Amino acid sequence: MKKLILFLLLSWVALPSHAQKQKNDNRFTGLDAELNQVLETWNAAGFAVAVVEKDKILYSKGFGYRDYEQKIPVTPNTLFAIGSSSKAFTSGLLGILREEGKLSFDDSPIKHIPELRFYSNEMNNLITIQDMMTHRTGLPRHDLSWYFFTTQSRDTLMQRIQYLEPFAQVREKWYYNNFMFLAQGVITERITGKTWEENLKEKLFDPLEMNASNAMIDGLKNGKEAAFGYEVKNDSLIKKMDYYDIAAMGPAGSINSSVNEMSNWLITWINGGKFKEKQILPESYVKEAMSPQMIMANSLPDKEFPDMHLSTYGYGWMISSYKGHYRVEHGGNINGFSANVAFFPSDSIGIVVLANQNGSPIPAIVRNIISDRMLKVEKTDWNKIQKEKADEAKKQAESGRAESKSIQKKGTKTSHILAEFTGDYDHPGYGTIAVLLDRDSLFAQTPYEKVWLKHFHYNIFSLVGMEDGKVDTTIVSPMQFNFRINDLGEIASLSFKAEPTVDAIEFKRKPKEIAVDKETLEKYAGEYELAGQSIKFYLKEGNENTLFLFVAGQPEYELLAIGKDKFSLKIVEGYSIEFSEDESGKINEATFTQPNGVFVAKRK
Repeated sequence: MKKLILFLLLSWVALPSHAQKQKNDNRFTGLDAELNQVLETWNAAGFAVAVVEKDKILYSKGFGYRDYEQKIPVTPNTLFAIGSSSKAFTSGLLGILREEGKLSFDDSPIKHIPELRFYSNEMNNLITIQDMMTHRTGLPRHDLSWYFFTTQSRDTLMQRIQYLEPFAQVREKWYYNNFMFLAQGVITERITGKTWEENLKEKLFDPLEMNASNAMIDGLKNGKEAAFGYEVKNDSLIKKMDYYDIAAMGPAGSINSSVNEMSNWLITWINGGKFKEKQILPESYVKEAMSPQMIMANSLPDKEFPDMHLSTYGYGWMISSYKGHYRVEHGGNINGFSANVAFFPSDSIGIVVLANQNGSPIPAIVRNIISDRMLKVEKTDWNKIQKEKADEAKKQAESGRAESKSIQKKGTKTSHILAEFTGDYDHPGYGTIAVLLDRDSLFAQTPYEKVWLKHFHYNIFSLVGMEDGKVDTTIVSPMQFNFRINDLGEIASLSFKAEPTVDAIEFKRKPKEIAVDKETLEKYAGEYELAGQSIKFYLKEGNENTLFLFVAGQPEYELLAIGKDKFSLKIVEGYSIEFSEDESGKINEATFTQPNGVFVAKRK
């Protein structure tokens, strides 16, 4: 939960220049001072920027520190995580495969990933590769499914897709979705027989001379000149953030690169897919990818900026109008890092800004400052405008918190003792949340992090973050866990608003299974009479450590041992069976507790 509230505004230090400039180009006059002011305004740890024109780098420089504690400066070769600016690379691989005749963008992704399934048959039948490339499948983000339930297995993530609920019809609305870029990476893997990372290096990094760039978290950690990511605590404390391993979700945003190497990527796009006279990306794909394929949102000219309008999406690129110039760009954010990669194809100008500041406005501000200079349009004080907007937003947020009335019902208690809330709670599209009792408090543990569950009212708990193993009451998530009771009066599930556009996601509770040996299980085996009907408990050859139940006319039930002489049905909620002994210690009956009552089966 330490990452649930991601505000980042850090501090700066002016450093010696690491600039590379075109001589006598007055478009860069005074730029260093202006960008240092941006660094100071936003209290940033550091950032790097590069500007290209046609096939040359005109300007590249680092500002601030890549290692704030050791005061090691950022340079144009410093590696940053670029987050979702990776997406154009992933779609670009599909563009290359299409040129080779190995797929069509009109293909169903299921053609290349036969086991892939979506939430409905309609989605299975309608969704194409192009729909995934343009964020128009009808799926919302469902990002917590991979962010908090991280995995190294792409197949595991792909299996979750069928359980992710859509919020719109296919092609009805644009909505950003990382899973669909994961799927594009998997399609590349299935067609080529190589990993997405291997394809990336072979088809893009190597020919573009992006030799230090990589797509694994270890590649960033072990890079010769890697930046650390930072956040701001209490508006002033610059705190290093742990690297986040995006793991299997890599095709959606795992690339690490420098502004110098990303410049080669921009040069390729500006020059119709060519780099140093070699065609890296198909020219037809480049034109299509940077053309509007889906409307993102209504974006009309306003009084303040009448020449900034349109909001559309291509293939891994966002397309808009900037002061009368056609702009193609994409941002990126991942723990401790922010990025923006942009180019103006009609002007043959490209700009890349990479920052080691979490959720930072700096990449967009710097991009716009340089755009005004390179395009020779009227300059806007973007730094001042964005700072005023940020200050006003903060003021309104604080005012709103002060004026808001809590819906909390004071003096209420939970329906059960805290120990009865513990267990594993599972959702097939997300994963498992372990609810644990430590002394007198409940905690929730996902594969990524642990949070404290603070009682709010009734069976609802607030999620409070932890720092360095200790509860931090300043980090409170807007999400809350709501525990539900089944017909038997047992805690059966928890739900929370993991995805804002759909109903709360429900995680069903799985009782803690205990191991029971074969000899003990054999005591329960045999025929019993239940309400005049014969039922049977038995073990199966090859599966002697599991007890099964058979009732005529019903499927076979596998039982889970949850206590001494007590079992639950593995796939049916709200049913339990408890065996009893007679005076001699022999099992003589089984008591069935179920939603419609309690029934006793006598052993024959």
